[in-house]
Amino acid sequence: GFLAENAGFARRCAAEGLVFIGPSPDVIDAMGGKIAARAAARTAGMPVVPGTDRAVVSAAEIFAFAARFGYPVAIKASAGGGGKGLKIARSDKEVGEALDLAAKEAAAYFKDATVYVERYLPAPQHIEVQILGDKHGGVVHCGERECSLQRRHQKLVEETPANISPQVRERLLSAAVALARSIGYDSAGTIECLVEGDDFFFLEMNTRIQ
Repeated sequence: GFLAENAGFARRCAAEGLVFIGPSPDVIDAMGGKIAARAAARTAGMPVVPGTDRAVVSAAEIFAFAARFGYPVAIKASAGGGGKGLKIARSDKEVGEALDLAAKEAAAYFKDATVYVERYLPAPQHIEVQILGDKHGGVVHCGERECSLQRRHQKLVEETPANISPQVRERLLSAAVALARSIGYDSAGTIECLVEGDDFFFLEMNTRIQ
């Protein structure tokens, strides 16, 4: 359940002399929020979807973002996942309601109303990379899987290998390993990405066995 990605729970396990099957609490903290995770991906040289680097609290901030990148935009819960706390605005008129609903859903589902904005990619491929890290700095990938067939942002089918070019696959897998190594990842985990043509973007990381 959600305890699998709860840094406080992992720390309590260590305090009680138990071995937590998962990454270190510091890594869970670093990748648990999407805003911080995007920053970590950029630091590691992995492309991210154009978006804000901090929480968004007003419609004016979204108007400014859309003026630069265009509509539609995705307003997303920083602590979210599975399509919860995600709202799409396709014009200035839709921004206010979308921002309000995204923040309310984020607070209700994740007890954190923090939201940010990304450029919305209407029809990307959803590609995930399985990562394995050890306690000595070693990181390998176990290939990629395609999870593009979804309903309401919930995956219905996962298949491997993904329907991407060998060049994109090589770059994507290398970037995922570099990111995991950069943050000191030391367990099994999943790096989720969006692929659009020959471009790929970091989406989020699940810091748990999946």
